[in-house]
Amino acid sequence: MEQTLNDSGWRGSPDVWLGAAYESMLEAGVDAVKIQPLAKKLNLSRTSFYWFFKDREELLEALISRWREKNTGNLVKQAEAYAETVAEAMLNVFDCWLDSHLFDSQFEFAVRSWALQSPEALKEVQSADQQRLDALSRMFLRFGFATAHADVRARTIYLVQIGYISMQTKEDVSVRMKRIPEYVEIFTGQAPERRELDRFFARHGYSG
Repeated sequence: MEQTLNDSGWRGSPDVWLGAAYESMLEAGVDAVKIQPLAKKLNLSRTSFYWFFKDREELLEALISRWREKNTGNLVKQAEAYAETVAEAMLNVFDCWLDSHLFDSQFEFAVRSWALQSPEALKEVQSADQQRLDALSRMFLRFGFATAHADVRARTIYLVQIGYISMQTKEDVSVRMKRIPEYVEIFTGQAPERRELDRFFARHGYSG
């Protein structure tokens, strides 16, 4: 395939094009993810895009894959992480809500907005929701909760957080940190121990 380069001889890379698509999606939604505007944004030729992706649909599929691997993958990983108590397990999951490297809330909002207009994206979101709920349910089952209780607690945790994202709730970090012990006790029925909170706060650079 003939390669079309910009003046510097650089055509970009899959990650560069995907990164630009991600930024455009967060800024203005999926409709902004179009080849020509992305090329202009990157100062690359339009034909350079086709060196890495067959078409726009393949780029959108790559975006979904990136979202799936990051947000769903990390939430499941955190729910399965080692913990001595269910409260500590809950704090592991809370890491997702406070660390954008684990869970990208802006990306989540953008993908869910996309799902409102795309049946294909909606299927991806529904699949991700079920995988995440299943992981949270398994977390409670691990600590001896009955199946029905595990299911309802998982849904309570998850739907509260998706509500935060969907409503684009802005909450000062210190305020949220002060609420976390109460959230943990409500969600799990067990108050976190001081040492568990100290470890959690330390992970996020907070002095509680």
